Amino acid sequence: MKNKGLLITILVLVALVIGFGFLKDRITPRTPVYENIKPVAFDKGLPSLSGLVKSIKPCVVNISTTMTIKGPDLSERFMGPQNPFRDFFGNDFFERFFGDIPRREFKQRSLGSGFIIDKDGYILTNNHVVEKASSIKVKLTDGKEYDAKVIGKDAKTDIALIKINAKHDLPVAKLGDSDSLEVGDWVIAIGNPFGLEQTVTAGIVSAKGRVIGAGPYDDFIQTDASINPGNSGGPLFNLNGEVIGINTAIVSTGQGIGFAIPINMAKEMLQPLKSKGRVVRGSLGVRIQEVTPEIARDFGLKEPEGALVADVIEGSPAEKAGIKSGDIIVAYNGKKIKNRDALPRLVAATEVGKKAKVTIIRDGKKMDLDVVIGELKDETVTASRRQEVEKDYGLVVQNITPDIARHLKLKDQRGVIVTDVQPGSPAQDADIRQGDIIIKVGRRTIKNINDFKDAMKKSNIKEGIVIFLRRENMTLYTVLREE
Repeated sequence: MKNKGLLITILVLVALVIGFGFLKDRITPRTPVYENIKPVAFDKGLPSLSGLVKSIKPCVVNISTTMTIKGPDLSERFMGPQNPFRDFFGNDFFERFFGDIPRREFKQRSLGSGFIIDKDGYILTNNHVVEKASSIKVKLTDGKEYDAKVIGKDAKTDIALIKINAKHDLPVAKLGDSDSLEVGDWVIAIGNPFGLEQTVTAGIVSAKGRVIGAGPYDDFIQTDASINPGNSGGPLFNLNGEVIGINTAIVSTGQGIGFAIPINMAKEMLQPLKSKGRVVRGSLGVRIQEVTPEIARDFGLKEPEGALVADVIEGSPAEKAGIKSGDIIVAYNGKKIKNRDALPRLVAATEVGKKAKVTIIRDGKKMDLDVVIGELKDETVTASRRQEVEKDYGLVVQNITPDIARHLKLKDQRGVIVTDVQPGSPAQDADIRQGDIIIKVGRRTIKNINDFKDAMKKSNIKEGIVIFLRRENMTLYTVLREE
């Protein structure tokens, strides 16, 4: 019996030990082990960047510009710019009494930066540094100053190419590969902030592919290397001494937030800027929107990726290739389109007249279409008795009568027209406007108010209702949601 009791005691103790270990793992989870981490070695301290800076400084230049601004005309000088009678009297009235007094001219000076990319004196900088300048001066690190002229510029990307005639070989910056840049890489900015010549700052790459609303082809490198007014147009170097960006923008209310144009974008534009003075861009001829989670769900997509075609311009390459409103472009020449902003950059970089393969999703099916790319042109792009419908959404709509169709020059009377939008409503939040014509609710085509009411009743606003509408000469998608 004693041996039997001892055996039971031992088994109980073993069970307790095993149970304790099991509970310990449950109560205190094991810390996961991350492999392949490459820590930065600080055993010898941080290295000095002085040698690198000395070797790359000579290719960085200071740019000073002068802009001539005409002062106010006689009517403004005598009556002020906001006087309501100024337009009535006009400048001719004052000239009869005071003669043709010339308008005063003022000189406005500004500073910027740039870097030499060719021994013959070609310099890259920002368009906004030299735009509208009546004179441009370039100062080198040896103190010599030269007059510069604009060779080419592009406002959409804020890149400009200027040239000086130094009559001797100049130090040239080595252009790197911005696509190989990684978040966390060290970078160096050199420029002319606040007129303080040849200022050097260092930091890391904070992010890539930033869209800040500066232009249609935003693809900025974000860095915490100090960038200030006067740094514009200056180079952003990697630790190999290669230029990987053009310092362009800052967040005035923030610290350690600067933006640079990837150098690969500038490299693609150098030849047309040199030869033509401008950049010729490719065009599909579509208006696109972001694929939101609600739109993705409505279109049966697993992820909100790609660019949604909201409208196809009549006679455009896209229309000729068979692209339609509601198609989702998911790839361009084999490159995946992750979001709306990725597509315009790829199309713009395509040579005009070249054939491109556009992969779309239509009605849940993937297909490839061949499009011959066109040239991107610069764009200088009443209702009867109201019937209130769907008050909860803040929409007032009605059928499109023959009179409305004739007044708005509509070929098709299908759909419903928005006659009012209530302030603070989901409809206003979705940017639905008076005069918009609702064509679809979800995937259902709307012919009249009855269709609209039925479609809205079957939709769930908490999940988001995708609305396809026409506004003046374009179509677009929006989402009605309840906040």
